[in-house]
Amino acid sequence: MQPTRSAGRGLAVAIIGGGASGTLTAVQLLAHATARQIPVSITLIDGHGRHGLGQAYSTTHPGHLLNAMARQMSALHDDPDHLVRWAAASLAPDNPLSGTTFLPRHAYGQYLRDTLAAAERAAGPNSRLSRIHSQAVAIKNAGSAGPLQVVLTDREVRADVAVLATGNAPSEFPFAVPANDRVIADPWLPGALDGLGDGSPVVIAGTGLTMIDLAIAITSANPATRVHAVSRHGLLPRAHGGDSAAPPRPVWLPVTSRTTGPVRLGDLMWQIRQAVSANPANWPAVMESLRPYVPGLWRRMPGPDKRLFLRHVARYWEVHRHLMPPATASRIAAMRCTGQLSVHRGQVLSVREASGGVSVLIDLGADIVEIPAGVVLNGTGATKDIATTSNPLLRYLFATGMARPDPLHLGIDATVQGAVVSSAGVPDDAIYTLGPPLRGLWYETTAIPEIREQAAALARRITEHHGLSQRSGSAA
Repeated sequence: MQPTRSAGRGLAVAIIGGGASGTLTAVQLLAHATARQIPVSITLIDGHGRHGLGQAYSTTHPGHLLNAMARQMSALHDDPDHLVRWAAASLAPDNPLSGTTFLPRHAYGQYLRDTLAAAERAAGPNSRLSRIHSQAVAIKNAGSAGPLQVVLTDREVRADVAVLATGNAPSEFPFAVPANDRVIADPWLPGALDGLGDGSPVVIAGTGLTMIDLAIAITSANPATRVHAVSRHGLLPRAHGGDSAAPPRPVWLPVTSRTTGPVRLGDLMWQIRQAVSANPANWPAVMESLRPYVPGLWRRMPGPDKRLFLRHVARYWEVHRHLMPPATASRIAAMRCTGQLSVHRGQVLSVREASGGVSVLIDLGADIVEIPAGVVLNGTGATKDIATTSNPLLRYLFATGMARPDPLHLGIDATVQGAVVSSAGVPDDAIYTLGPPLRGLWYETTAIPEIREQAAALARRITEHHGLSQRSGSAA
């Protein structure tokens, strides 16, 4: 149900989450409200005070690079060269960077902050953006005729619309762990990696991009540190390769020619394998050609096929879809050759406290090994079950029935417009979400190209649907 506003005060939007999703939503809201001459008050709420950065771009390590080229990472859906121009002017004015450059992630964070600041400057006089460093724990009055009350740990914020831009919910350890400071569940919390430079061995659960960044940071602090990465498949992300100066030539698949009817996983996998086997070196082109179609294909795939994909195919898809930059891949290869990084295909059986750290028991299939370590880190990435999230706001929304997990529990259930669906199956026209929380709906929804499109569409919907009428007494 759409809440009503008091005449004369404009549109109030609370964006919960200050990372890329929240920042891009704020940028688009400022632009759309200005174009429609709608007074808007935006509150950007971030629990760690990392507005514009979030978890992904708050790193300061120079070895943490974007895993996509600059030409693919513009914050603006209608200006694909925006980032390249910013980088040329801000990072290398005397030596312009190309669109194929893999920028440091901290530089991209500064780009998002600069883009938001530019949107503020360009906004109309009745547009206002406030940044709040606090954690949202509840939303009240949803579905009623009055405004929402976004409850924070230290205050409340009134809003006509709330946007859940909460990003990836961190996963729990996939095995039992003792509760002590040698076991770190969220290594990206501010200060979590402090003190890991003493040279003690480190065990990381997971072998994806999260592990890659952790291993680089840890071994940079102390090159003598040995890192052990463990996962069920033992697969590392593949590297960008080939001629990166031009995008790969599209590869046609029969499944992309239809927009209706069910998509069976077996048929899709057969077509992908056929396309790759025709030219094995061209697999990146197959993946890139499929990317624009993935959300639609995922929507049309039956539930049992989706679950089968998640159990048996997802990991193979991810290592071919989310690639390492060439410089990162070279560094990881060198670390493996020198013994700084060991990748284990296996399962952690137990973690117990030991003198000076912990002891990790790993089942490698043919053998069981025990590795003494100074610390164990969770590098498994996003949660596989949103219902187990530790996020207090999401827990509140699920507990009160204001929201529910999607059928696969990958994220939040929502309509195709991003309106959050209650436990009764009713969309709430005052609470929206975008980006990673929509994994169950679109699957391919965690990268900037998808998020920027969603942010633009959501801003358009909010300003059009909730725009002030021009009746007498309304704010001009």
